[in-house]
Amino acid sequence: MSASKTAKTTGKITALDLAQAELSEATKAYFAKCEEKLGLVPNVLKAYAFDEKKLRAFTDMYNDLMLGESGLSKLEREMIAVVVSSINHCYYCLAAHGAAVRQLSGDPSLGEMMVMNFRAADLSPRQTAMLEFAVKLTEEPAKTIEADRAALRKAGFSDRDIWDIASTAAFFNMSNRVAAAIDMRPNDEYHAMAR
Repeated sequence: MSASKTAKTTGKITALDLAQAELSEATKAYFAKCEEKLGLVPNVLKAYAFDEKKLRAFTDMYNDLMLGESGLSKLEREMIAVVVSSINHCYYCLAAHGAAVRQLSGDPSLGEMMVMNFRAADLSPRQTAMLEFAVKLTEEPAKTIEADRAALRKAGFSDRDIWDIASTAAFFNMSNRVAAAIDMRPNDEYHAMAR
């Protein structure tokens, strides 16, 4: 095989050859909980499992942003993940978080619109403002100005909510770039979820 192997051509979850570290009992329990609740261990977790410290940092930040206390609903946070990932063309996150939008909304077409063009969806003014802000942070972060924050406040977001929108968008921009760099592949199960 040539040096240009990809995860797709090798059947691996990434194009890198990193062996899984010996996992602690806590991490094994976390993986078992994922299997129980989701029916799978997300490949992103398996990809990080070569270094338990990096895996823990990733999961701690993810769980805080996506599942922690926030003025943003879980669906709104997943919408941000999908819109950012759509701009970045992140195959892994579009498959995984597109499935989450379908599941949380109960609307498969909303999940598809979020992936392809969120502006085609029938969103509330609040959601539209939130997603436009996430788009700007992804495409032109240095051009973010007070008027952008004011638009979010006008749409009903608190300053803490603005922090959460920004942090969620930033996290998925980072995740998208790592996934692209290592050719991370989504679990096959995501494609059929909530259809």
